[in-house]
Amino acid sequence: MYDLVVVGAGPYGLSVASHAAAAGLDLRVLGRPMATWREHMPRGMLLASRPEATAIADPEGSRTLTAYCAGQGIGTEDAPLPLDVFAEYGTWFAERSLPPVDEQTVTKVAPHREGFRIETAEGERLLARAVVLAVGVPLFAHRPPALAGLPAELASHSTHHRDLSPFRGREVTVLGAGQSALETAALLAEEGARVQLVARTSHLAWDAPPQPERGRPAALRRPVSALGTGWPNWVWSRLPGAVRHLPAATRLRIADTAPRPSGAWWLRDRFEEGVPVLLGHRVTAADRTTPGVRRLGGGPGERVRLWLAGVNGTASTLETEHVLAATGFAPRLSRLTLLDSTLREGLRRIGGSDAPWLDARFGSSCPGLFFAGLLTVPTFGPAMRFVHGTHFTAPRLVEGVRQHLAELSPATGAAGPVPAGSTVPDSTAAHPAHTLHTQRTPSERAASEALAEGLGRLPAPVSRPAGSPDRAAAHRPGGSTE
Repeated sequence: MYDLVVVGAGPYGLSVASHAAAAGLDLRVLGRPMATWREHMPRGMLLASRPEATAIADPEGSRTLTAYCAGQGIGTEDAPLPLDVFAEYGTWFAERSLPPVDEQTVTKVAPHREGFRIETAEGERLLARAVVLAVGVPLFAHRPPALAGLPAELASHSTHHRDLSPFRGREVTVLGAGQSALETAALLAEEGARVQLVARTSHLAWDAPPQPERGRPAALRRPVSALGTGWPNWVWSRLPGAVRHLPAATRLRIADTAPRPSGAWWLRDRFEEGVPVLLGHRVTAADRTTPGVRRLGGGPGERVRLWLAGVNGTASTLETEHVLAATGFAPRLSRLTLLDSTLREGLRRIGGSDAPWLDARFGSSCPGLFFAGLLTVPTFGPAMRFVHGTHFTAPRLVEGVRQHLAELSPATGAAGPVPAGSTVPDSTAAHPAHTLHTQRTPSERAASEALAEGLGRLPAPVSRPAGSPDRAAAHRPGGSTE
């Protein structure tokens, strides 16, 4: 029986695991390190954030992207870093973590009388008193509903393409106005595709170049943070705990709209040189055209017809060979099929959304089940979309795990992992630790809420033994201009 199993080995899973190991928890980490960046990002992409704002949080604050680049002789000042360098940094981070990441694919997380039962595609079954779900964002890839009836060969999401060379010589329409859409479109143009971009916005937004020399008045007018310049970005970056205290409807609106879509300043020239745009239009429907002239060496020239609505009320159509949606990600529990359906459906949601309700320590309404990463955006705000959010998440989440373990009745013994082929009792009988939040007694629920609210007030403290050094500072990114 493990204290904790972390599902996912991206920045959030690795960060939580490093803090849990430092806290002395007996844990396993399951997943492929940095799989999203290695397998779901087009080659040639560059890191949009500054290196000091893209460090994965570790307890000592020593395993930063800047430290990795310095050790590899990679300069970080003159140009944005390739995304592949960030993926290699994450692997370097994982290699220095204990315990090592176990590259297995989790297929099921279900309740068990002593905690949770975890099953993998490789045949292993193991038990844990607590579980952290830090799954990657491709699971939540959002395609506009208008594209739902089109097959993958005609319409896809940007996360489906590591290699853009198959689009060489083809017509591709990219949907979106954020960094992913703009950079993917530029890369497609440079690959030799005939690309155009369609977006609902009436104009594209571009981030300003960094301004290292800034006086106090300028800094007060437009403060710099890990999420960019301006007061909204500063708030999302610095005060995730405060976001949690906003009304549910406000948080859900923030999760849908902030930060605004924009492109990195260094991408602008490349994009504008090679990509025509059609702005102020949204896709209302899409269908296939009748197969036409057969392409040389290919199959029937089936195309996609997009039905567009302009901001001025006009309607039009556009034909293309392929539609590539770079339209972001939707944090929905219904996508999390590895979670036992009864447990998943029983989780408390935020308002009328499909996002999980979370306490101040990232715990769900099922005690012992914690979330990290994209699914926490509707609770803690836009910082959770970025690697920077690991600095807020990891220490608080691990504190929540420790509180949960302390509340459990004394353990009767550690079961440890169950060898492949062995049988774990398939009990999903109710256990006190799996009584959902809404099933607690009123007094228990009030006490739990009071504890969560008290711990969530800013600045959110990290519990530690009396007289121990303040480690909270070690969780902040070194060298940040925040």
